[in-house]
Amino acid sequence: MTTSGDPEGTTATGGPDGATASPAQEGLADQFAQWRHYVRRRPELQQSDAEELEDHLRGSVDELVVAGLRPDEAFLVAVKRLGGLDELSREFAREHSERLWKQLVLTGGTDDPDTDTRSRRDLIAMIICAVGAAVSVKLPELFGLGFQQDGDSYAPNFALFTLPWLAGYLAWRRRTGRALIGVMVALFALGAVAANVYSLGENSQSLVLTTIHLPIALWFVVGLAYVSDDLRSSRRRMDFIRFTGECFVYFVLIALGGGVLTAFTVGTFQAIGIDPEGFIANWLLPCGVVAAVVVAGWLVEAKQSVVENIAPVLTRLFTPLFTAALLAFLVALVWTTAGINVEREALILFDLLLVVVLGLLLYSISARDLLAPPGLFDRLQLALVVSALIIDVLVLWAITERITEYGTTPNKAAALGENVILLANLAWSAWLMLGFVRRRTPFAALERWQTGYLPVYAGWAWIVVLLFPPLFSYL
Repeated sequence: MTTSGDPEGTTATGGPDGATASPAQEGLADQFAQWRHYVRRRPELQQSDAEELEDHLRGSVDELVVAGLRPDEAFLVAVKRLGGLDELSREFAREHSERLWKQLVLTGGTDDPDTDTRSRRDLIAMIICAVGAAVSVKLPELFGLGFQQDGDSYAPNFALFTLPWLAGYLAWRRRTGRALIGVMVALFALGAVAANVYSLGENSQSLVLTTIHLPIALWFVVGLAYVSDDLRSSRRRMDFIRFTGECFVYFVLIALGGGVLTAFTVGTFQAIGIDPEGFIANWLLPCGVVAAVVVAGWLVEAKQSVVENIAPVLTRLFTPLFTAALLAFLVALVWTTAGINVEREALILFDLLLVVVLGLLLYSISARDLLAPPGLFDRLQLALVVSALIIDVLVLWAITERITEYGTTPNKAAALGENVILLANLAWSAWLMLGFVRRRTPFAALERWQTGYLPVYAGWAWIVVLLFPPLFSYL
């Protein structure tokens, strides 16, 4: 029997070394690869646990094949006998609960000296990058630009003060090659040019669009650093999606804690006759925000094997709520026969709503067992996606009518493009989910579609940042 340490992942049913694998054997290898991929996502299971489970699974498959079952049938029966991964993970967590407590320590606390050394190095690298981000946000003051007085100049550049440092930390951690580092540096430089070269007025729509879309474009550059160890891997792209959600959650928690700290600072210093508001506005707030992004990214990396990912868990709570809200909106829209307002605020609101729906879909995919059969939650997600798809069509119709009647503006053009992109994603996602619910499409196809679609979002963000200002005469 071949163990999980075999790099080819073959079994005793795979024939002798060097022999051409049959279609059945190749299908079995794919099934093992999918199962292994999901097992390694479980935070309660260490690599040795996963190898032990896989070795047991392979042995069971070999026995069933010898007994006369086809390889695919043997795999399904063996997985069923092994038990659900959720139950196995909870069992391992109970038996090895000391692992979680040891990993809760930021540095050290493990039995592996190499791991402790790596944790300390990561902490030092994070501190350097966080300090670098804090220093970067104050550099414009050398050229006479103040954070409060020149907010319009700071706004489109804000992501440039922190995301290059986060990308640098991830690139250092992944040991990214020089060629890819050169590409990332070029993209950050391109973003800096787009944010500062165009002459955008204070009330320019293009300024607002650049402020919104440049961080999105640059975040995908951070994604290059994150997946630099395997650029073409769908699994690594899904890991980056999960990293994005986790980073957001940690950033919000840090911001809430920072808000409480700021309130106490103001109150205590004012009690002795000192007003710290100037220090907070000019130093603590800007430096803290950019440094917090780096710290949040480091926390995700440091804590990724401690507890279940937060973002996918939240999807279980908010998916039913958002489904109910969207269905209620559609019922009210039909009942009142009212049209959709397509002014800027309404467009932003609807786009955010569709992005949230997409986020709920993505994070539920990231936490789901690819081999599990469709259930009630999958049908609920299908209803959510279909509802969002209908709303997207209605918004697109309203935008098209307004553009036809009054002409286009940067805001309307950007909203039109974004809704078309979301429409394509949601439409094909709904089709794949329907096929999965009807047991005609594997769930892995939905994951591949979502991860393969990420470059489309990045490309559109760069189009808005680079081409919209001159295209609309810097309006």
